[in-house]
Amino acid sequence: MSKKPVLGKGLGALIPVYEGKEESLQNATYCAIDQIDPNPAQPRKSFDEEKLAALAETIRNRGILQPLVVRRKGGRYELIAGERRWRAAKLAGLERVPVVVREAEDEESLEISLLENLQREDLNPIEEARAYRHMLERLGLTQEDLARKVGKDRSSVANSVRLLHLPREVQEEVASGTISEGHARALLALTHPVEQIRAVALIKEKGLSVRDTERYVRQHKAGPGAGKGKSSTLDPDIQRVQDDLSNRLGMKVTIQKRGKGGRLLISYGSLEQLDRLCSLLLG
Repeated sequence: MSKKPVLGKGLGALIPVYEGKEESLQNATYCAIDQIDPNPAQPRKSFDEEKLAALAETIRNRGILQPLVVRRKGGRYELIAGERRWRAAKLAGLERVPVVVREAEDEESLEISLLENLQREDLNPIEEARAYRHMLERLGLTQEDLARKVGKDRSSVANSVRLLHLPREVQEEVASGTISEGHARALLALTHPVEQIRAVALIKEKGLSVRDTERYVRQHKAGPGAGKGKSSTLDPDIQRVQDDLSNRLGMKVTIQKRGKGGRLLISYGSLEQLDRLCSLLLG
């Protein structure tokens, strides 16, 4: 069975591919590097400083072998593809860089930038998820349409976007590579953000595999059944307040009635969450 081609026709028709210095640069013009601005819609937000430094050294010795792709924006240029090379060229002290100028609208620029990063596997799972969501919202695509564009099945795109339902603290752990995308998907089955944050701490402490994490999530969901039964006896209005507070704070909130009064319990999963809670309470 032949493999499904990645990214449809690929980037060859959109971005010049390096096949030797003369061929790759023959259609390029040179532009002052300080006339080029980064693309605000660039899906990739983190750049490895050590790898950038290594690329900068290569550029010092050999120059840029593949031109940047830009578009005119006012009296300046905006990057479409090649931000890593642009950053490394600045580190290398280059004053002028080779560019290919494209006529591209915002939507096309976004699409090319995403496809370039996906093809080169430059995005971490959270950046990829945000890029998908951005394309779905900005371009008005369905998940099926987007899946065809990036050469994946619809479920892969859907599962990627679902990672953005995780709390910010968990997303940061995924983006940094502390936990894997597989771990993150397992955590989506947990109900409350505080439970997901606690699970991350356990994954890091115990070195849990994805399978171990899935097993932990199943056991955790089955275990607190009695606790859930208690909460179901709450007055519906109090239950709604409890749920609203949990969603607003991003922490698990429990209201326990005792006679005419009761207790309000707020569970936090990290010192950062505690700091945020104190700031909210103390103004």
